[in-house]
Amino acid sequence: MEGDSKMPVTLSLTVNGKPVTASIEARTLLVDFLREQLKLTGTHVGCGTAQCGACTVHLDGKAVKACNMLALQAQGAQVVTIEGVTPADGTLHPMQSAFREHHGLQCGFCTPGMVMSAIDFVRTNPAPTETEVRDALDGNLCRCTGYHNIVQSVLAGAKAMG
Repeated sequence: MEGDSKMPVTLSLTVNGKPVTASIEARTLLVDFLREQLKLTGTHVGCGTAQCGACTVHLDGKAVKACNMLALQAQGAQVVTIEGVTPADGTLHPMQSAFREHHGLQCGFCTPGMVMSAIDFVRTNPAPTETEVRDALDGNLCRCTGYHNIVQSVLAGAKAMG
C-alpha cells in the first residue's frame, strides 16, 4: 500500500521571477524539483544532508539549503537560483564577477551555493570583515580552494554590490 507522499499535489511558486505550477509528489525535495522538473541544474546536490551548501538558493530573499526542505514548503514563495541572479542582459551578478576575478572557484561544484550564500550575507552585511565572511560561509564546503580566494571574492563582491 502506497503512502500519501506518492499522491500528486499541486505546487505553485515563483522561480527566478516566473510563476510556476506543477504536480509533484509530496515528498519531493526542493533541490530535486528545481533540477529535475525545472531543469535548473546550477543548484547542485552535494551531500544531501544540508552540510555542504552546494544546493543553496534564496527563498523569499533568504539563503536556504534546498536539499533539506520539501518543495511544498516553498508553496507561494519566491525562489531564486543561481540562474536567476544574472541580470536579463546576460552580464554576471557582481558577486559572480568577483568570484571570477579573484579566483574564488576551481572545479566550480561549490560555487553556486557559495555565491548564493554570499549574496544573502552581503545584503545584511555590506562591509564585512574577513572573519565575518569566514563565519558566514561556515555552512558551505569547498574541497579545492582552501577558502582564501573565496573570502577575497566575497569581500570584493561586497564592495561591488555596495
